Amino acid sequence: MPRQLALPLLPRAEAELDPIPDSSNAVARTWLGDPGSWPAGRLVLHGPEGSGKSAFLAQAARRLGLRRLSGPHLRGVPDGAPTALDDADCAAEEPALFHLINACAAGGHLLLMAGREPPSRWEARLPDLASRLRATAAAPLAQPTDALLRALLARHFARRQLRVEPAIQDWLLARLPREAAVLAEAAARLDRAALADGGRVTRALARSSLAGLIDGSGTGAPDEEGWETSGDDSVASVGIASASMGTLL
Repeated sequence: MPRQLALPLLPRAEAELDPIPDSSNAVARTWLGDPGSWPAGRLVLHGPEGSGKSAFLAQAARRLGLRRLSGPHLRGVPDGAPTALDDADCAAEEPALFHLINACAAGGHLLLMAGREPPSRWEARLPDLASRLRATAAAPLAQPTDALLRALLARHFARRQLRVEPAIQDWLLARLPREAAVLAEAAARLDRAALADGGRVTRALARSSLAGLIDGSGTGAPDEEGWETSGDDSVASVGIASASMGTLL
């Protein structure tokens, strides 16, 4: 079941942050809050790239004491143990996924998985595996809302003590892809650029440091249209994050 993984990937420190509650992940949060309700102890989190599947899976793994495995590295005959399996829909070996499901069921262990589609739609050549996937509960995560993306970006800036003017954040959100990993990468690039340039983030610096992330992306108007400047350029200063940003940590 191979598929192409989206890049950039979240750094581990960012991926370990607890996800932010939002209407787009309400159903998944309900399922994750009651593991005793999972039929046969299995649950699949599914949704598009950037919807927060990996973040919710990591949070649940920490809270429930699940070992963490990766689908592209799943081979052989895994032993039964409480497990969180990310990218389960691109398992390296179908028999390995089949054995993992059986081993967890036989031992009464929780098995939490994540994939892009509901498990009933995963490509499975083994009939018995397809049957078990169809019998697995599925919790959807939708595309993140504008409010969630804004909160994610603000949290990344706050963690880096990078104060960014609201107008600049609006400009970024209108142009960056709607994916958590991209927002984290954008914050990291802006932080490095600000330090190298003496602590100031101008519009020009943001545009140059985010080349490849914003070029051809987003739905915002060109810089020359609808961008309000103050003085020579719009500026974001490096400093201690505001208290409102700190509440997102």
